[in-house]
Amino acid sequence: MKPAKAQPASDRSSAARAQRPRVALALAGGGPLGAIYEIGALCALQDCLPSLDFNRFDHYIGVSAGGFIAAGLANDLTPRQMCDLFIEDRQHEDDFNPAWMLKPAWAEFGMRLTRLPGLLTSALWAWGVQGSSFNSAMERLGAALPTGLLDNEGIHHHIERLFAREGRSNDFRQLRSRLTLVATELDTGEAAPFGRPGWDHVPISRAIQASAALPGLFPPVKIDGKYYVDGTLKKTVHATQALEEGVDLLICLNPLVPFHASPERFGKRHIPTLVEGGFPAVMSQTFRSMIHSRLAMGFKHYETDYPNTDIVLIEPDQRDAELFFANTFSYRQRRQMAEHAYQQTRQTLRERLPTLAPMLERHGISLDRTALNDHRRHLLAPLPSHRQRLTTPAVDRLNATLDELQQRLPTLNRQAHA
Repeated sequence: MKPAKAQPASDRSSAARAQRPRVALALAGGGPLGAIYEIGALCALQDCLPSLDFNRFDHYIGVSAGGFIAAGLANDLTPRQMCDLFIEDRQHEDDFNPAWMLKPAWAEFGMRLTRLPGLLTSALWAWGVQGSSFNSAMERLGAALPTGLLDNEGIHHHIERLFAREGRSNDFRQLRSRLTLVATELDTGEAAPFGRPGWDHVPISRAIQASAALPGLFPPVKIDGKYYVDGTLKKTVHATQALEEGVDLLICLNPLVPFHASPERFGKRHIPTLVEGGFPAVMSQTFRSMIHSRLAMGFKHYETDYPNTDIVLIEPDQRDAELFFANTFSYRQRRQMAEHAYQQTRQTLRERLPTLAPMLERHGISLDRTALNDHRRHLLAPLPSHRQRLTTPAVDRLNATLDELQQRLPTLNRQAHA
């Protein structure tokens, strides 16, 4: 019998790639709090799924705040590195400071003010000469209102600088893995999948800016003569961007879920009814319920339309009052919320172990039960007392502004979904 012919190294590597499961990651939006939750949850997944390389997935899909996290992973930033960079706020060469997101949209304000005299003249003409009702005529002045409060150009410029570091890229076409960042074209309401063929010439930083342009908070982003806003307006996670390519496993993270109030205590807080939280709580619940119902409906279609793909959805427990009542735009609570997301994700994995473990094993992925069940494991070490008290004027201004944004969130949500 002749000895078996040795397989060339190139063939062996091709065979290994063929046997490796095709894995995609889809990250939904949710403002700064959503990004903080996703970082904490990703760190938990990385610890409990050591055989998965979170920087080597086949496809990353990001929407709004999730787009920033997805782009970081595609650029070889590990979940732990993003935690160090954005949660721990350590001195780092990337020098991340979210205060640059708080610059008022002066250019937008100025442009709208220049239109006011012409709009006022048109309104008075319609009322006094053409016989329109006063209210109808004055509605024309609405075009003088700014489309956003904050300047989102800083998002583009600072992320452009972040991805200009050696080993990273701000060009979709130069990434090892496929990255899709979804925005919504304002004038058509259609999804804009930046990163896909025909859309991949746009810089990643500009696509992130467009995908996160929440109407009312940020102005629409102009790209190639068209205007784009937050991708969440169309869908919650846009997972079909990866499912259409026939991936074997899709992992989805969704930070925003409706709250399930009940007489039973869950965690530290007991919330029998959301009415006690007043208008902000009611509007937050309304917004969360709308986007989550779309997500649930979409996942039912996925099970039917893509039966060969296993889908894992990670999201907060709907009884989690601590996460629901946290400031959506909070940066002050980032360590607390990231640790909370880390622990709750591990708890979710433990509860779903009987069904989740066999599903992952079909793809050669094992759960580390030691990391899963180690109740002494934490994402972040407690801060020394002197660091807990240490703040800077910039951070103080940032926290004050974000707290004010939280108070205005219900109004912004109504504008975004009007």
